[in-house]
Amino acid sequence: MSDLIFHNGRVITMEERPAEAEAVAVSGDIIAAVGKNADILKLQNEKTSLIDLQGRTLLPGFNDSHMHLIGQAMTSEKADLRTCSGVDEIVDAVRDFIKVNEVDKGHWVFGWGWDQSLFNEKHFPTRDDLDRASLDHPLAIMRTCCHVLVANTAALKAAGIDRKAVEVEGGNIRLDHRGEPNGILEERAMNLVTDLQPPMDKDKLKSLIKMAAKKFLAAGLTSVQTDDLAGAGVEWAPFLIDVYQELEKCGELPLRVNLQVLLPEITLLRSFLDQGYRTGQGGDYFKIGPLKLLTDGSIGGRTALLSNPYEGSPGGCGVAVLERGKVEELVNLATENGMQCAVHAIGDAAVKMVLEIYQEAVRLYPHPDPRFRIIHVSMASPRILDRFEKQEVIADIQPSFTPSDYLLVDKHLGPKRAAWTYRWKEFADRGIKMGGGSDCPVENYEPLEGIHAAVNRQDRNGNPPGGWYPQQCLSLEETLYIYTMGSAYCTYEENEKGSIVPGKLADLVVLSEDIVSADPARIADLKVDLTVVGGEIAFSRVL
Repeated sequence: MSDLIFHNGRVITMEERPAEAEAVAVSGDIIAAVGKNADILKLQNEKTSLIDLQGRTLLPGFNDSHMHLIGQAMTSEKADLRTCSGVDEIVDAVRDFIKVNEVDKGHWVFGWGWDQSLFNEKHFPTRDDLDRASLDHPLAIMRTCCHVLVANTAALKAAGIDRKAVEVEGGNIRLDHRGEPNGILEERAMNLVTDLQPPMDKDKLKSLIKMAAKKFLAAGLTSVQTDDLAGAGVEWAPFLIDVYQELEKCGELPLRVNLQVLLPEITLLRSFLDQGYRTGQGGDYFKIGPLKLLTDGSIGGRTALLSNPYEGSPGGCGVAVLERGKVEELVNLATENGMQCAVHAIGDAAVKMVLEIYQEAVRLYPHPDPRFRIIHVSMASPRILDRFEKQEVIADIQPSFTPSDYLLVDKHLGPKRAAWTYRWKEFADRGIKMGGGSDCPVENYEPLEGIHAAVNRQDRNGNPPGGWYPQQCLSLEETLYIYTMGSAYCTYEENEKGSIVPGKLADLVVLSEDIVSADPARIADLKVDLTVVGGEIAFSRVL
């Protein structure tokens, strides 16, 4: 007998047999049966809840392979600069934020989401620009990629940044023509400012987690893989784990969370391992994930690490956030101790370096199934593609990057290297495993936005016409797999979730219509009608 039955729809199972069905029965938190309407309806009793799909699509719950849950929640407390088309608009937006929120003098103000490629003047704001917004508040605004930050004079002073403080390992403090810091901080130099944010207690963190989870459920996400330490601070790892575990114990964690642990110092990683933490530990709703590292920045911020200089920037090849020796030491220690590794690498030089480090790590510390991951892998030369396939490394991709990046990639990389970016179809054709994520708040967390971008290689307005490098478009089937089974494979959970098959967790999503027959150009316009986690309806738009 079943507690919940979905019938009369298109059930996309993500399995080869059956690839599709009409109905699904759920018992407790587990999928009990999948098949034809008549067969599944026979399993009902007087207590069974029936949901008529009326031709709509039922899918496994979406799983975001890389995001920043805490960072997404914290955006509500920052000035939103995503729609600013110039420096003057940024200044006005920050002024308005201070006024509307009645921020007292001397208190910090943070903003996020600006993108100079959308500006009329096409250049970064500086501290002089932010000084026009306020001289009485320390101000810091983060670029959309989260790899470049601009601070005003008050913020620079609070952080102790002056002409004497110009060397930051793994980062860069830009100077003006006078040799003074111009407010632009890249990569690890940003920490000089962001580390000054007021600390959060457990209640605050729990509130942020539940706030973000509510939005994610409404987008059809039932599992998320999150790097929260990038926003909270790397020293917070045990504290943050306690917060998640307490939420799970009290039944207040409404979706499944896999924590990517950002520990970029060997002492931090040793301490973490000495406390007994390992990948995969945890319960049904919270698990410790891989060691997360960053090796470079972003293409838009011109901090992604390239083998050859950026266009129009002789000698400028980006920023090595962590030097090769440090990455090797960290990956080797993690691999030796059975800890999975997931490393951010965007530029071709960074991706190549990480692949080489992975190859050596598994030689030194053999593991039957290390499932090494590279997050983003935005650039892939032909040799990189070969290495990915040979080494069986997972590509953690973010399809929503393409609508944002197509305007600037040609400019920053030139046409030859632009053709090396986001080569998803070639990855798929080679059988390279992929997980699908958003990197939110860098991009929109809604999976349907990412699915639209993967299938069409266009933004929601249909630009660029015909798609950006359309030969790299994925099929709908390939894309849905990436956001479900692909992401589950990333965390060694492909036998527990990611497809609709008896015995797996009843994590499901119902779309507003049949995604298979819908116009591909309308994918992002579809709605999530229901989200089910562990057999319980966690979000409903229509009931």
